[in-house]
Amino acid sequence: MRLTVLGCAGTFPGPDSPCSGYLVEHDGFRLVVDLGAGALGMLQRHVDLLDVDAVYVSHLHADHCIDLVAYSYARRYHPKGVPPVLPVYGPAGLPQRICSAFEAPPVDGLLEVFDFRELPTGTRRIGPLTVTTALMNHPVECHGLRIEAGGRTLVYTGDTGESDELVALAQDADLLLCEASWPQEPEQPSGIHLSGRQAGEHASRASAARLVLTHLVPWADPQVVLAEAVAAYGGPVELAACGATYEV
Repeated sequence: MRLTVLGCAGTFPGPDSPCSGYLVEHDGFRLVVDLGAGALGMLQRHVDLLDVDAVYVSHLHADHCIDLVAYSYARRYHPKGVPPVLPVYGPAGLPQRICSAFEAPPVDGLLEVFDFRELPTGTRRIGPLTVTTALMNHPVECHGLRIEAGGRTLVYTGDTGESDELVALAQDADLLLCEASWPQEPEQPSGIHLSGRQAGEHASRASAARLVLTHLVPWADPQVVLAEAVAAYGGPVELAACGATYEV
């Protein structure tokens, strides 16, 4: 699999990155995971707007899903004509969340553009990918994703606080793309996000082979977050960067 970071800023876009968005490619299939504010622009640097095969939204906070609104315009009014509807997977309430962002909900519910599929957690095939999801520790329903193909495993946390479910989901992953929103100190609210230290601890408990930190809020010092993760995890660890590509 190939992972490309379309955006890795948490909560709101930073000076160097849009909000969360990731492109996962395998055997010609292209899955976009999350499409937060600004990520649609970066997507166009890597693939044509019509060459996406599916989207999976981890949860319904705007910094992970709001560019689906812009993407609906790009697909509905594309000069080549309206393409086949695009499968968009995510938690319950997904279509209502996206349609509510318009000044008036679209009459067709965007169903001429997106095939919304509201899913419980579990395991399913999406193209050539086996995707297993689990509930993370976040104020809204949030799906962590374990994506497997070609004997390799990529795990993406979405947003989460400390979570035994994350450790189980990420067990022996080849790459753990883990949120690390802020440093451990000063004391941060629990049940929302991970610190750099907590991300490293989760990666260590899961025996993940590689750790990439993402979802850093723009006011956090990324080097402090990175140093915390390095101290807590014995494997290779780095900060996600917008446009970076990883072979999993």
